[in-house]
Amino acid sequence: MYTTVNENGVLNNYPTEPQVYCAEYPAVWEQRNYVIQGAIATIFVTALVLVAFAVS
Repeated sequence: MYTTVNENGVLNNYPTEPQVYCAEYPAVWEQRNYVIQGAIATIFVTALVLVAFAVS
């Protein structure tokens, strides 16, 4: 554990920082999965709204 003590005797604990990395653009198959998930979510929300209108 990394600790430091300042001039007043106060103990400071600093967390270890993770390694920083750049994000990569999603592959074609990942993009296709995102489109499918978005379509399913849209259909689900639309069905919920239509059921709510039908019940009320």
